[in-house]
Amino acid sequence: MLSFESPLYLLLCFLIPVGIWLRHIRRGRGNLLCFPFDIWKESGFSASLRALRIILFISHTAFWAGCTLLIIALAGPGLISRERVFLNRGVDMMIVLDESPSMAAQDFQPRNRFETARETIRRFILGRENDSIGLVGFGYEAALHVPPTLDYSYLLSELDKLHIMTLGDGTAIGMGIAVAALHLKSSAAPEKVIILLTDGKNNAGEIPPDTAARIAARIGARIYVIGIGGRGEAPIELHDVKSGKILRGSIEGGFDEDVLKTVAEKSGGSYFFAGNQGTLNAVFSAIDSLETVERRVRIQVTTRAVHAWFIMAAVILLAADFLVRVLFLREVL
Repeated sequence: MLSFESPLYLLLCFLIPVGIWLRHIRRGRGNLLCFPFDIWKESGFSASLRALRIILFISHTAFWAGCTLLIIALAGPGLISRERVFLNRGVDMMIVLDESPSMAAQDFQPRNRFETARETIRRFILGRENDSIGLVGFGYEAALHVPPTLDYSYLLSELDKLHIMTLGDGTAIGMGIAVAALHLKSSAAPEKVIILLTDGKNNAGEIPPDTAARIAARIGARIYVIGIGGRGEAPIELHDVKSGKILRGSIEGGFDEDVLKTVAEKSGGSYFFAGNQGTLNAVFSAIDSLETVERRVRIQVTTRAVHAWFIMAAVILLAADFLVRVLFLREVL
């Protein structure tokens, strides 16, 4: 929003119409000589310099616009911006996403499990504020994609880069939790949370899920476990990166709910089953409402002076008027 440090100077803008009237409209301006046509006794005449008239009109417009901009600059214009400054720290979160081949199952039409989970995570991130959020992926191995950050734009761009099977064709649930806990260990946030999404059974990695859950509980991190996918048979379509072929078939759904519930319980978290898109959205809404902290906010108002831009524009317009008069109209100033 534009504001003025000395708005009273804007009253000078009322002199602009007066100046236009005195210079261009008032009778007798410029000591013009009146010549009656009844003495001439011949046919009338008219100037044919239409292009020159247009140039003169542009010149006058540039002059008065430049004068107006100088008055605005004299009033001290500035752009006001308001920013919310959080006075306390939010929740530190790590999202742990399964990238195993089974996540390509297409029981979340029109998308598969992985794409549905990724889109739901995106909406969840966009709904948070002042919470540092990180991202871990796991397949046969687990890897940190993004450490806890407030830069949600970067986080979402990295989320979009994730693909199925980039970390192998296994399901290392325990390793995924352990990597997330490792990057929450030094956090000073009042609340630490791990959100795990998986559709399979732990079959890879050196750290079992229950051991990883104890590690998370030791650093004060709660784990919300989401079992995603239907329980029955589902079609699957998978792009094999190595061969470049599209593999199609079917997969039997299901995961070890007892293990997932144990992981949630040992860390003080909760287990959720999400068999469809609506349930998955509801789960993330529940987590969003559960994991909130009191936020103290201060509105910081800053003003950035922009008078230099008005002065620069005024100088350009006045210079244009001067050049038109000297170069085109051949005036002697």
